[in-house]
Amino acid sequence: MQILKYLGSMALAVCVVACDNKTTTKTVNNESDNFLVKPWEGSYGGVPPFDKVTLDQFKPAFEIAMNEKLGEINAIADNTAAPDFENTIAALERAGKSLDRVLTVFYIWSNNMSDTTFQKIESEINPKLAAFNDKIVQNEKLFARVKAVYESDALKQLTPEQQRLAWFDYTRFVHSGAQLDATAKARLASINQELAELFTKFSQHVLADESNIYLTISKKEDLAGLPQNLVDAAKEYALSKNLNDAWAIANTRSSIDPFLTFSTNRALREKAWKMFKNRGDNGDANDNKAVIAAILQLRAERAALLGFKTHAHLMLDDKMAKTPERAMELMEAVWKPAVARAKEEVADMQRLAKKEGASITIEPWDYSYYAEKVRKERYDLDQNELKPYMQLEKLREGMFWVAGELFGFSFVPVDSIPVYHPDIKVWEVRNKADNKVVGLWYFDPYARNGKRSGAWMNNYRGQYTLDGGAIPIVSNNSNFIKGKPGEPVLISYDDAKTLFHEFGHALHGLSSNVTYPSLQSPNVASDYVEFPSQLMEHWFTTPEVLNAYALHYQTGKPIPKELIDKVYNSRTFNSGYATVEYLSAAIVDMKLHLEGSKKIDAAAYERETLAAIGMPSAIAMRHRLPQFLHVFSDDGYSAGYYSYLWSEVISADAYQAFVEAGGPYDKGISKKYFTYVLAAGNTIDPAEAYRLFRGRDPKIDELMEERGLTQKLPAAR
Repeated sequence: MQILKYLGSMALAVCVVACDNKTTTKTVNNESDNFLVKPWEGSYGGVPPFDKVTLDQFKPAFEIAMNEKLGEINAIADNTAAPDFENTIAALERAGKSLDRVLTVFYIWSNNMSDTTFQKIESEINPKLAAFNDKIVQNEKLFARVKAVYESDALKQLTPEQQRLAWFDYTRFVHSGAQLDATAKARLASINQELAELFTKFSQHVLADESNIYLTISKKEDLAGLPQNLVDAAKEYALSKNLNDAWAIANTRSSIDPFLTFSTNRALREKAWKMFKNRGDNGDANDNKAVIAAILQLRAERAALLGFKTHAHLMLDDKMAKTPERAMELMEAVWKPAVARAKEEVADMQRLAKKEGASITIEPWDYSYYAEKVRKERYDLDQNELKPYMQLEKLREGMFWVAGELFGFSFVPVDSIPVYHPDIKVWEVRNKADNKVVGLWYFDPYARNGKRSGAWMNNYRGQYTLDGGAIPIVSNNSNFIKGKPGEPVLISYDDAKTLFHEFGHALHGLSSNVTYPSLQSPNVASDYVEFPSQLMEHWFTTPEVLNAYALHYQTGKPIPKELIDKVYNSRTFNSGYATVEYLSAAIVDMKLHLEGSKKIDAAAYERETLAAIGMPSAIAMRHRLPQFLHVFSDDGYSAGYYSYLWSEVISADAYQAFVEAGGPYDKGISKKYFTYVLAAGNTIDPAEAYRLFRGRDPKIDELMEERGLTQKLPAAR
């Protein structure tokens, strides 16, 4: 997942400095001490001053930076010269650099270092950010200039990138209400501020449940079945919660998934599953169902104001899919075969449970546990056999090697760069061909209080060449659980794929080669942005990576060929579950946002929609509505969770281009991919960019083949 946010606002008195999750107070009396606003200092064109950030700087920093940007915007709007690309479109690209810097740190704190003090600031600032953005896009004189440039005959004389930027700005203004009358604009601004408050509330509710609710295990026998590294991690997490004589399972996916896979205690599995799936749905102060209902009403009203049938139609208007109907067509084409495969998988588990004497019906908290047993029976493969070879640091080295082979990047650790937490490490990225610095890569791998769950990529600063330009600074963030001090962190096979996935986003940002900041990689359509990340997953399983970097944490020996063969033979195992779990959430997201102004009860709607589409009872949505951050923490992936499937069609088809050319490390194909996809950013329509790379549009066939939805299950051993 890639996190991109829009811009924003304001002042506090006492500050808190976050270090090792402890807080210190300090008074800041002088605006000149506000490092959030100042140009970044140091090498690499400057780096974020994380070591100097204090919470009391945020509100005055926003006030300073917003006033500065507003002055720049007014100067563009009030320019008496005839509007042209340079004095309007390019001028907009130059505006707001101070605000960009403030926002970078603000969103990093929101996702990685959030506490109650910061959350109060966040709750105040986010609505002001929304109002500030509306003030810009609803500026009539400014929009008149943007429109004049976009509709002028001179547009055809501009470079393709400049034409694309003019289109981008014009479309953004129109979708933000620039053409509305004064009354409608005022209502739209009010809606956006209300939504900003609700998005913040939704996110903070989920974070509270993830931070404050956990599964405590007090009896050693209740650890039965758990691998030692998970037991060690549970002990470390318990100690962080001041539980000295117990173990604790964190309420995050990286902890819950392995617990559900290996715990032999069915009652505890049920308890852990319900704890995780009920985030934001516990009927308490952090319950999100009413928040969802309010968000949906406001989105529907906004879409109507802007002239769209529904919020879904608004969101897809500038995406690759173009319409909700096209997105639904793809999802429905995959749904039926996925459900059929999932039912076969459940029947297999039910057979095995009966064989073992368990008189149960497979429930969602049983799925991973019995899937692992079936994997063992069918393929003689146990995930515990794989985990000793999945060392986090070695796999990180493997990612670097892949980036070097495909794109000529090298990674060198840098110790002198400020970070916001001691866990974070930084690497300088260089081009092997000329040894020039490409950018910086930050890695924040571990879970902690105040950090949201999941894995993602951030752009601290994007690449551009305008006015001397800037090199990209990106990060990858995960939530792995630390084990015993001094021992390597072992991760699951699925988490390793996710690691490569998010690194694909980072490489997208590092590869950018554009003139204008707004068009930088990875600022592309949401149903295209997941293409590079999903494609990168393929390299994790190449023999070159597994043989060199999947090394046993004790012996140092590479993963045996017979184990790799088992992994390959089982590559589509559980594909029904994986597809249904994801796709059910995507379908509910889309249907929900096609309902228009209909009043929605989130719990009833989720339940009834899943029943209507034939959701197997043994599987739950990957993200239930009350914790669906993709959809309700901002507008980014709302009516857009289908994007992962849309992008997967593209990535599966793209990987076949490598296969057809001779293999995953083919230099010719990797160069075309780098040029037309990674480096191009949003300078070209994504459909056209893909045609330049592949020579045609993507086909769904490879996706169905990769997910094993065109094959029958092999017989049990």
